[in-house]
Amino acid sequence: MAEFIKIYEDKPSEAAIKKVVNILQNGGLVIYPTDTVYGLGCDITNSRALERIAKIKGIKLEKANFSFVCSDLSNISDYIKQIDTATFKILKRALPGPYTFILPGNNELPKEFRKKKTVGIRVPDNNIALQIVKTLGNPIVSTSIRDEDEVLEYSTDPELIFEKWQHKVDAVIDGGYGDNVASTIIDLSGYEPEVIREGKGSLDIL
Repeated sequence: MAEFIKIYEDKPSEAAIKKVVNILQNGGLVIYPTDTVYGLGCDITNSRALERIAKIKGIKLEKANFSFVCSDLSNISDYIKQIDTATFKILKRALPGPYTFILPGNNELPKEFRKKKTVGIRVPDNNIALQIVKTLGNPIVSTSIRDEDEVLEYSTDPELIFEKWQHKVDAVIDGGYGDNVASTIIDLSGYEPEVIREGKGSLDIL
């Protein structure tokens, strides 16, 4: 059964963050708040945890379009090919923020993702998510937790999320109510930026 861990975004407790990081380092799955919807994440370096997330989502790991949640721009550059100045400027304007950027991946990607030409990158404007990634020392592989309820689409109440997910994951963080609008997805891997999904993030950054 999962742990239910309360963390305040304006002042995340170091002990609570370490507890979450410990769970991730041991191959655990964690549901955590972002600046958009609640996400389901695991340590990018843990193959067993990656397989667990793919299984929950009902997809093959190598076909999965998970995003990498990073703590900042330098963290991103570990996994993507050299980008041009125009792309860098867009990232600098938009991040941290409610965006997922699709960028060309490099050879440092975990072996599970090397067949993919591109990777989705997130730097959410949420102190809890950023502190977890900083303390962990590498990105979290993440996917949003959708709701089967067609009206809701995304669960926003951490207690209800815990009720539903407590037997599938190892921890649910209560970081307050989440949003129910997902991130804006922009593909920056081609010649021109291409908007894949318009979500919470404004397109003024382009």
